[in-house]
Amino acid sequence: MIIDKAYPLSIAPMMDCTDRHFRFFMRQITRQTLLYTEMVVAQSIHHANRENRLQKILEFHPLERPLVIQLGGSDPDSLVEAAKICEDHGFDGINLNVGCPSTRVQSGRFGACLMKEPHHVAECVHKMSTAVSIPVSVKHRLGVDDLDDYEHLHDFVKIVSGTGIQHFIVHARKAWLKGLSPAQNRTRPPLNYENVYQLKRDFPGLNIEVNGGVKTLEEVFSHLTRVDGVMIGRAAYDNPWIFSAADTALFNCPKNPTQNRFEVLRAMVPYLQTAKNSGLRFHGILRHMMGLFHGEPGARVWRRWINEELQRKEQEPEFLIRSLDCFQELQVLNSC
Repeated sequence: MIIDKAYPLSIAPMMDCTDRHFRFFMRQITRQTLLYTEMVVAQSIHHANRENRLQKILEFHPLERPLVIQLGGSDPDSLVEAAKICEDHGFDGINLNVGCPSTRVQSGRFGACLMKEPHHVAECVHKMSTAVSIPVSVKHRLGVDDLDDYEHLHDFVKIVSGTGIQHFIVHARKAWLKGLSPAQNRTRPPLNYENVYQLKRDFPGLNIEVNGGVKTLEEVFSHLTRVDGVMIGRAAYDNPWIFSAADTALFNCPKNPTQNRFEVLRAMVPYLQTAKNSGLRFHGILRHMMGLFHGEPGARVWRRWINEELQRKEQEPEFLIRSLDCFQELQVLNSC
């Protein structure tokens, strides 16, 4: 599957969120939006490969494609080995994390702190891109700490793109590596979309994608007049139904995968059954579905039903069908 073209819409890699269950769930809502894995540390892939535990780390359903794996790391040789393994496992692209501000990530010399070392980032992506046939991209911030002027951002992209890398995903705020938690770094300091737009003007041949603060398809269309793509993060997790019209609106598909939220629930029943047959409990799946009825009448009831189901010792996939009937009645009552 070729993904070196500019994808107008993607869902951001998010730790504890964009695992394989969330991605399968999202594929019931949008089949075309580009999906990303959670960040996977390159070194953990090496250990898993030696211990034959790769399936647990790299497993995904074919329906999840197009799918990019995000790698964390700073050792070029380690990243190359991990990239080769990921390509062999069927991923459609590799993304290098140069944006995560957590102290744990910094201690491993990767994530946002790598923005201070553009030549090293260039070496990493160059070696990966020459070792695999799938595209390699970089996700980064506007800057870090006091290295936050546009000149530094411009130089970073210029140096890294000199290796032939074409795709840059820019979280439109800088990262504070000390004094702010990762959660605080998602909202502070304020977003600066103009610097991302300026990158596109300065590098018209690159695929520049903006990330940060986008919550609706209307905002996506607005950004697409200035850049090549838009990546949605937390809003995708909190309110997944915003993607319900994405396939027809952005990818020229004749129809969307599902016409309403209830079709999504029906589609997830066989997935829950497969999970049960494999000995998995439903928590890891249902927690991703909490926001399906975001902003709708009865959304609080929906979340309570899920929480109650998660407390049961014996869990049945038909729970979704039972709740579906009740919820449809609730919708009717609230619309009177």
